[in-house]
Amino acid sequence: METKAGDPGAFAHFDLSRVDSPAFVVDAAKLRANCQVLADIRDAADIKMLSALKAFSMFSAAPIIGEYLDGVCTSGLYEARLASEFYDGEISTYCAAYKPEDLDEVVRLSDHVIFNSPQQIERAALILENARASGQSFDVGLRLNPQVPTGEVPRYDPSSPGSRLGFPIDQLTPEIMEGIDGIHFHNLCEQDFEPLHHTWDKVFDAIEPWFGQLKWINMGGGHHITRADYQREELIEFLKDAKEDSGAEIYLEPGEAVALDAGILVGTILDTGTNEVPFAILDVSATCHMPDVIEAPYRPAMLGEQPGDQPVRLGGPSCLAGDVIGDYSLPVPSEPGQRVAFLDQAHYSMVKTNTFNGVPLPSIWLWDSESDQLECVREFGYEEFRNRLS
Repeated sequence: METKAGDPGAFAHFDLSRVDSPAFVVDAAKLRANCQVLADIRDAADIKMLSALKAFSMFSAAPIIGEYLDGVCTSGLYEARLASEFYDGEISTYCAAYKPEDLDEVVRLSDHVIFNSPQQIERAALILENARASGQSFDVGLRLNPQVPTGEVPRYDPSSPGSRLGFPIDQLTPEIMEGIDGIHFHNLCEQDFEPLHHTWDKVFDAIEPWFGQLKWINMGGGHHITRADYQREELIEFLKDAKEDSGAEIYLEPGEAVALDAGILVGTILDTGTNEVPFAILDVSATCHMPDVIEAPYRPAMLGEQPGDQPVRLGGPSCLAGDVIGDYSLPVPSEPGQRVAFLDQAHYSMVKTNTFNGVPLPSIWLWDSESDQLECVREFGYEEFRNRLS
């Protein structure tokens, strides 16, 4: 999978020695710029724009997001709690399957509660009824599977054959739609406008009989709206038409677009060697700090890489043989103590970190490239590793 991000932006001038290693560094100015783009789209199309916490949950940046967007979408109880504690605006919660004991609180915290199947809604009927009887106000939504594969990598494509995500659109019936306030579909992964348009053509035909009943239609995330080459004018006109045709409020919930190119992961070379190819071991691990490098797989861009130089295979300190980030022409000598940084690591990498092998978690820093203010938001020690195990 080839990443379409990796613009260094202001990080091209950032001194990597200003932070410890490994470390995530997030640029507040870039976050503001991304959110401004999303807010401009929202205002021009007269829709609602949410930030997906599953992609970027750095709650110390919540005031920035709250200044521009309408709220957040969450993936279950813990994210809903995080949203209620730190974020402004609406909370829209979708989970592939709720635990019954979690639903009371999820319903209390959320403005929209979106279910993965009609069967879940039916089993939750008494909980929902009791919550409304107690005065709680929320909408009930159903996630649909458009059954329109658009993705490059099947495991990231909700419409891949056999997907468990969303109710198959060809099984929709009038009985299922009774009592449904809104429809949700999420079919994209780091994609531009055309896959959304293609997906909507299928969804439109399936849900058109309920235009007028539906309060809202949530078109999910995966929209790379803040990428420079995204077709924003086409998106605006499309959203206007969708709102007029359906008579419903339209929601988008981008995740990576909020933090696109807004963060780097700084690491240090610990050792070097040669085994058919030159290699270097970093204190940054693919499996612990950037799991998508292995899962997708993909090769993250490197700050200052010099194409044409002898490539060096970079890997992490864990015992996993496959803990390999990729082959890079380094901007620094391949020797212990040298710093490197991987681009576009604010979204998804930060939320997926783990402590396999006792590999330390990266610290988290917030930098404002406009003022040059730099703050260490969080450091992690041995206790984070220990306390997860017993």
